[in-house]
Amino acid sequence: MELEGGRSLPKIRIVYCASCGYEPQTLELVSALMNAFRYDIAGIEIIPWQDGAFDVAVDGELIHSMYRDGGFPAPETIINAVRERLGR
Repeated sequence: MELEGGRSLPKIRIVYCASCGYEPQTLELVSALMNAFRYDIAGIEIIPWQDGAFDVAVDGELIHSMYRDGGFPAPETIINAVRERLGR
C-alpha cells in the first residue's frame, strides 16, 4: 500500500510481555492507533513476549522501549510518530 509520492503506509509493531500482564496497555494503544488512523496504516502487529518487554516500532524504527525509556508510552507519542511518517 502506497501513499502519494511512492511512500508506503506505516507498519506498527508492538512487542509486549504477556506473562507480565501487559495486554491491557497493548490493547489500549492498538485502539488509540485504530481510532486515529483506520485506513492510513498498513497494519498493527502485536507480539506476546516475555522479560518485561514493551517495545513499539514504526516502520522498523524503535519509538518506545520499556528497557530504554521506562514505563509505557503515551498513545499520543506513538500517534505523533505515525503522523510524522504520513507527512502530517
